[in-house]
Amino acid sequence: MSRLHKPQIQHFYHALSGTLSYVVSDVASSTAAVIDPVLGYDRASGRTEHSAVQEIVEYLKINKLELQWILETHAHADHLSGAQYLKTQCGGTVAIGEGIRSVQSHFLKLFNLQGFIPDGRQFDHLFTNGEVFSIGDMPCKVLATPGHTKDSISYLIGDAVFVGDSLFMMDYGTARCDFPGGDAALLYRSIQSLFALPDETRLFMCHDYRPGGRELRYMATVAEQKSANIHVGKQATEAQFVAMRRERDRNLSLPDLILPSVQVNIRAGHLPEAEDNGVAFIKIPLDAI
Repeated sequence: MSRLHKPQIQHFYHALSGTLSYVVSDVASSTAAVIDPVLGYDRASGRTEHSAVQEIVEYLKINKLELQWILETHAHADHLSGAQYLKTQCGGTVAIGEGIRSVQSHFLKLFNLQGFIPDGRQFDHLFTNGEVFSIGDMPCKVLATPGHTKDSISYLIGDAVFVGDSLFMMDYGTARCDFPGGDAALLYRSIQSLFALPDETRLFMCHDYRPGGRELRYMATVAEQKSANIHVGKQATEAQFVAMRRERDRNLSLPDLILPSVQVNIRAGHLPEAEDNGVAFIKIPLDAI
C-alpha cells in the first residue's frame, strides 16, 4: 500500500484510565476515523458519563470532519468503549478484529449472557488480518497483533501505526498476557512484526501511565522502541521476553473496571439492555475469577 499519505492525528487523553484515543483524518477529503474512544464510568455509583468522548465529538464538528470509522484495537479491560455514543452523535462504522468472536465466547460463559450470540454481529464490521480499507482517499491496513488478547489488531495508516496495548512507551514496556487467550510468545512475535516496519514509522500507544509522574507521551518510532523498550528492546530474545512476562504477570492485579468494561466492550460499546424496571445492569460474578 502507498506510504505517501501522512494523516493528521489528534490525541485525547483520559487520565483516570490512562487511555489515549485518536482522531485520524485525511485533510484532503475532510474525513476521519476515531480509534479507541472512552466512555466514562464511575464504579461506586454505576453512572456513565460522556465528557471524554464528547471532546472528540466537538473536535470533529469544529473541524467539519465526516466520521467514517470508529476503530477498536481490541475489547478493552480497563475502560468502557464510547463507540456507540460517538456513533449516535457523528455516525461511522464500528469495527474490530475478527478475533473478537473468541473473546466473546469466553466471556459469554463467565457472565452467563442469555441470548448473546458470540459471532461479532454486535459490531458493524470485523477486520481480517491484512485487510485494506480507507479513510477518505487515505489507504489503511489491518495488522493482526495478538498476544495481549486474541482480538488485538493494529492499524497502519500512512506512516503511523496505532498499536493498541501491545506496546507502551519505552519506560513502561509491553502489555500483560494473562487475560483469557493471552500468550506471551505470540505477543513477542507480534511486536517483532511491528519492529520489521521501517525505523521511522511512528507507533501510537493506547495507554500511557506516566511512570514517575513524567509528562504524557504517546508516540515513539520503531527505531526508538527497538533500542530502548525495557521489555522487548535491545534485541531481547523470545525466551527472555516470555520468562519476564510470565513472572511480571503473576503479580499483577486485575484492572479496576475489567468486569463492567468487558461486558460493554464485547457488545461493541452497547450497554446491556434495560430490564422491566427500565434500568440496565452490569453483572458481577462472585467467586468465579
